[in-house]
Amino acid sequence: MPAKGKHRRPKHHPVTRKLALAGTGSAALALPLISATTAGAAEVHAAPVVVKAAPAVVKVAPAVEKAAPAAVKVLPMTYSVVSGDSLSKIAAEHSVGGGWQKLYEANRSSVGADPSIIRPGLKLSLTAAAPAAQTAPAAQAAQAAQAAQPAAVKASAGYADNLDGWIRESLDVMAQHGIPGSYEGIHRNILRESSGNPRAINNWDSNAAAGIPSKGLLQVIDPTFRAYHVPGTAMDSYDPVANITAACNYAAARYGSIDNVNGAY
Repeated sequence: MPAKGKHRRPKHHPVTRKLALAGTGSAALALPLISATTAGAAEVHAAPVVVKAAPAVVKVAPAVEKAAPAAVKVLPMTYSVVSGDSLSKIAAEHSVGGGWQKLYEANRSSVGADPSIIRPGLKLSLTAAAPAAQTAPAAQAAQAAQAAQPAAVKASAGYADNLDGWIRESLDVMAQHGIPGSYEGIHRNILRESSGNPRAINNWDSNAAAGIPSKGLLQVIDPTFRAYHVPGTAMDSYDPVANITAACNYAAARYGSIDNVNGAY
């Protein structure tokens, strides 16, 4: 009836209700979307960090340093002999080509007949003796090998540690340096001078009185031993091989060969 119906709650149209719900639903559903959109709008897009790659390290091969040419050693004009000097020592220290023999030859008139005796204060001409050729590293290595050769020969040849072995080793060293002499000549002089005792020493003659006694197998005084010492042997005048080779070197310079020595020399 119309009167009763006047106070009824009006029914919402189902379509309208659904639209409201749909609207509510859309709002509910839109919230996350709006939130996401808002968050996206608020998001600070930091400028991309540009990571600069470290520049590639280019390894440059170090420049090959050219060795400066070794200075050519210039010999002084003269040398004044001091106590303890020998022609061999002076020739070695001043790189005299041809060694003490060349130095002696150039100064024979000043030195005298015996190259093993030079007095302090004596002026020696070094320019008269040709300077030794500049020693290159390869030449130095060759010299070192040559100096070590006697020891190598001794090890390989197995020289006996007795008079026979000492003479044979000395002959091999002498052959390397062009020093003349024979087994018989060396053996004969050793038996006369020391009876084969490498520690023999003469403490009673004029050399001993002068403070330079004769030593070793071939009784060599220290000045003579230093002057005629052969490279590659020990610097000890009591060393059998060093003593023999130095004595034979001296005998070769003074007498032509140890074979020509038949008495005190």
